Amino acid sequence: MAVPLRLDLHLGQRGRADPLTGRAVEFSGAKLFLLSGDALLVYRRDDRPDIPFPGCWDVPGGGREGDETAEACVLRELKEEFDLELAADRFVWRRRYPSWRTGASDSVFFAARCEPVEIEGVTFGEEGQYWQMMATDDYLSAPDAIDHHVERFRDFLAHG
Repeated sequence: MAVPLRLDLHLGQRGRADPLTGRAVEFSGAKLFLLSGDALLVYRRDDRPDIPFPGCWDVPGGGREGDETAEACVLRELKEEFDLELAADRFVWRRRYPSWRTGASDSVFFAARCEPVEIEGVTFGEEGQYWQMMATDDYLSAPDAIDHHVERFRDFLAHG
């Protein structure tokens, strides 16, 4: 079951506090569903056997570095992968999920909306083969999209 992530900057670098203990809850990485109109920013992962989900459709995001917050993590990844800058107050949804990797910390997913002019500013980074704005229905039915990302995107569409 997904646990909503509160955006409480006073909680420090580790993100959401456990409501029972008050301690920070760890996370391993963050992903972003960035929409412009009815299209989602996606990229085709490199087709290499040494990475998870080779050749699949993915969304911006990646692993946590140091003690950065989930917000800082996903915004850094968006900048590195697409050269896009987005303010954290533009997130319209955030949710924490168990990692797809057994024994790993949770992952945090975000959603935000942007204008077409912002997408025009994309400069694709060094990870992945190419990027595109994909119609949401096409993403939901893409056989080569990462299954658990599609499930989380459906969750956003239903509850976001």
